[in-house]
Amino acid sequence: MENIKIFACKTAESFTKEMCECLELPMGKINSMKFKNDNNFVQILETVRDQDVYIVQTTEPPVNERVMEMLITVDAVKRASASRVTVVLPYYIYSRSDKKDQPRVPVTARLMAGLIEAAGADRVITCDLHNPAIQAYFNIHCDRLTAQNLLQSYFKEKHLEDMVIVATDAGSSKKAYKYSEYFECPIALIDKRRAGNDDKAIASTVIGDVKNKNCIIFDDEIDTAGSMIETAKILEKFEAKAIYAGCTHGILSGPAIERIQNSPIKELVITNTVPIPEEKRIDKITVLSIAPLFAETIRRLNEGRPLGELYTIY
Repeated sequence: MENIKIFACKTAESFTKEMCECLELPMGKINSMKFKNDNNFVQILETVRDQDVYIVQTTEPPVNERVMEMLITVDAVKRASASRVTVVLPYYIYSRSDKKDQPRVPVTARLMAGLIEAAGADRVITCDLHNPAIQAYFNIHCDRLTAQNLLQSYFKEKHLEDMVIVATDAGSSKKAYKYSEYFECPIALIDKRRAGNDDKAIASTVIGDVKNKNCIIFDDEIDTAGSMIETAKILEKFEAKAIYAGCTHGILSGPAIERIQNSPIKELVITNTVPIPEEKRIDKITVLSIAPLFAETIRRLNEGRPLGELYTIY
């Protein structure tokens, strides 16, 4: 790799450090601070002229603070004459606000794409978008990675028998079908209804046979865990043998940890696209690192190599 620099915004330092270790590169030097008037300030502490620059940001709260820090950092390296600026967002900020499904509401995911472009980014790398259509919101390159192979490999090593892949609702049935093809097992579908914007999902019944089966629920993210827990409860009601869950993004906000701890879920497997503090790492939660996948993506982009192979290697 040549002419490459990787910078971490404040809350992304751990993830970025792991990527840099995979690439055998030092992290770029950067100074981020706040003035007394609450304005953010970012200064790049090394030259980036004619460099291939990568800026990594996470979504640790406060989210809006993370947005401004990222945009200001992009502007800083762009004005310092970087040849290419790539924003690395393991979890795409505001990804759930992806469509106009109610009167007089924004499509904030599209707004985020516009802000990133306006700041001067040339490319975005992200992972398992809540809605794959978000990729098309960009007029610049957007590479969408997936944790599917990482999660599949983990559960394959458990050698579970009598498996059933469970879709939490009709919208996730396509994802469940892909996992079922890999494991060569049947799928089941939860009939679930969601009302309003209060994150409350109500599961009523299950379509498919889950009795005495090892059920695995796959989803793109877990926020308050309401949907996941309702799914687990109905699987327990229909006499599932054991209930596992896997997802890419562990937001785990509000009552999520308490709900998971008290749920019939035996193990929840998530990746580190969102920082998971120690107080949230309960025994039921297993965290897999997806940093090596992002590191290899950066390597291939810098070397001008195709990314398609990553969908089978990782």
